This record gives sequence, C-alpha cells and structure tokens, in this order.
Amino acid sequence: MSDATSIAGLTLDEAWDAFARRDRRHDDRFVVAVRTTGIYCRPSCAARRPRRENVEILADAAAARARGYRACRRCCPDSIARDRTAVADATRLIAAAHGAPPPLAALAAAVGYAPHHFLRLFKRDTGLTPAGYARALRAARAAERLRGAASVTDAIYAAGYAAPSRFYADAARLGMAPATFADGGAGVTIHWSIVDTAPGPLLVATTPRGLCHAALDGDGGAALRDLFPAATLVAGDEAHRHWASTLAERAAAERHDPALPDDARRLAFVEAVRRAAASDG
Repeated sequence: MSDATSIAGLTLDEAWDAFARRDRRHDDRFVVAVRTTGIYCRPSCAARRPRRENVEILADAAAARARGYRACRRCCPDSIARDRTAVADATRLIAAAHGAPPPLAALAAAVGYAPHHFLRLFKRDTGLTPAGYARALRAARAAERLRGAASVTDAIYAAGYAAPSRFYADAARLGMAPATFADGGAGVTIHWSIVDTAPGPLLVATTPRGLCHAALDGDGGAALRDLFPAATLVAGDEAHRHWASTLAERAAAERHDPALPDDARRLAFVEAVRRAAASDG
C-alpha cells in the first residue's frame, strides 16, 4: 500500500475493499498500482487480485505514471473519462430518437467506438443494451402519454411505437389493462412502499398483476396519487416494504455508473428494480 493514510476521502482499508469488490463506482477516485507487474488499474479491473502488500493506491493515473507504472491494457484506466462521455452522449442520442434507437453501428460510430466494445461499455454502465435502453424509454413515455390520452392508440403512437403490437408486448409493465391505466386505475387496489436507496427514495407500487409503478420519488407518493387518482391506494405492510427493500438492494448491486446523466442514472436504476421484480415471478 502507499505511504498515505487515506485517498480520495477513503481510508486505505476502504479503498482496498472497493478494489477487492471491483467496485466501479470508485473508478474515478483512485488507481491501483501493482509493484510486481509495474502496471496500474481501475478499481474495477477484471484482472486477478494481487497480494495487498504488493499494491500502491494512488490518487490518479498521473501519480502512477510519475512513479514509473504503465497503464493496464485490460481495463484502460486512462480512458475512464472518454468512456463515460461516450455512454452519456449515447443516452442522449437514444432519447432524441424518440422510438427505435439508431443502429448499434451508427450509435457507436457517433461516439467514436467500435460497436462490440461500445455495446460492452454501455451495458456495463447502464445495465441495459442500447436497444433495451430505448425500449425502456419508450415504455415510460407510453405510460406518461396514457394519462389523459384521447385513446390508447393515440398514446401508443405518441410514445414512439411503430405498431400497437409492440406496445402490447410491453403492457405487462403497467400492472393493469392499458385502458384501466389510462383511466387512472379505476377499480384497482394498489399497494405501495417507499424505501431509501443511494440514488434517492424509491417508490414501488403493485397490483395483483405485479409491479405497476417504480420510480425514484422524493415527494412521498404524491406522484402516485396523481398517476392513479381513481385507484384505491394502500400503504404497504411490513412484507411489502421488505420486498421493496430487497428489490432496491438487488438493483444497487448492479453498480451502474454514478456519473451517468441524472435521467439516465434514474432510468438505469428503475429498470434494474423492474428486472429484480420480474425475476421474482
């Protein structure tokens, strides 16, 4: 370890623990230099972990190079900022497409990467492929458009769907029939819980069909009441709150890039919550 007692606001024990867990949330906070190999890595590097006594934890790549280390060719620690910028730019391009995303090759070229490499970066940072990210955005837009829409069909096309069949493939996300959703949840009982998470309070709402709404929600559920004014809303019991906490923990375990743009970070986390709920059946 280095002679310093702390790095980037972390004790050396905390930094070592982040490195041992390959915690990518710390990739821009420090680098790990290995005396026996002469290389330095991101904390999240996938390479085999060295012995702790052979490691120096340094503030950044410049500090590592000044001590004679060279960059790891596996994790490319000098490219962290470029990778993050590329993924952030891609999320904006996808959002601007308002429907199907640009083809992977075109999206990757637009941000300066080869398609296969960029696909891996995007999924690592968001938990989704670019196509999956676009589908999640489109489904979220459809839910928004259903509120007060003249018809379900109008909402489908306004959200960017090319055909109703594609929307109905996603309709299970609503937790109720689309017409009922558009009607403010009339006749439906919705149980809801809010649990604390690192990105903010998470609201999880369910019907007998399953998850009907998940959002990072700091308003104590007011948005849920606005979304479903005709539904019967029931605060979740202990079991419901525990389940919501479990979903949040599983989503947090994916460790998406905390430097994502706020809208992309929120979508990535909520989609991880949805995946966790779907895996529970």
